[in-house]
Amino acid sequence: MKDHLLKYGNFNKEEVNAILSHFETKEYKKKEFLLQTGHISNQEYFIIKGCIRCFVIDYNGKEHNILFGTENHWIGDLQSFIQENEATYNIQALENTTVLTISKEKWNHLLETYPSFSRYSITLYQNAFIKQQQRIIESFTLTAEQRFQNLITKFPHLLQRISQKHIASYLGITPEFLSLLRKK
Repeated sequence: MKDHLLKYGNFNKEEVNAILSHFETKEYKKKEFLLQTGHISNQEYFIIKGCIRCFVIDYNGKEHNILFGTENHWIGDLQSFIQENEATYNIQALENTTVLTISKEKWNHLLETYPSFSRYSITLYQNAFIKQQQRIIESFTLTAEQRFQNLITKFPHLLQRISQKHIASYLGITPEFLSLLRKK
């Protein structure tokens, strides 16, 4: 996380060490939930090791993967974390995973104490918003094959770590159709 802070924020070494002291290390086993729909998200997660999926369940009980997170990425239900309402996302470890967690209280303390952490947070939120916007646009404007090609180009490592079922759900297609795309 130290490298992430230095890459996306303007911190000195003392600030980095002080900020890191507000985080707690937690481990999750494969298939274990970090958060489930209906619970209030009182943590944000920075992935040290492992792979996590964020998904919703529709009215028919079907799962839809919204995003995947791997090493050096943040993941959480931002709306629930900020507004303190029930989570709309389920967040689950796809591998044995190690994360750094921070509570809302500690996050807010860092925002109030370190202007550089406020700027870092703004950068995180802006990047998350841009990625979400790109994903929405791609889902409406690209074919399944184009979405698959984008996934391969942007995140080739995910194909080795995530099941075909989860990748298909993320792309909005069936595993069988994904199999056909992979053969091409």
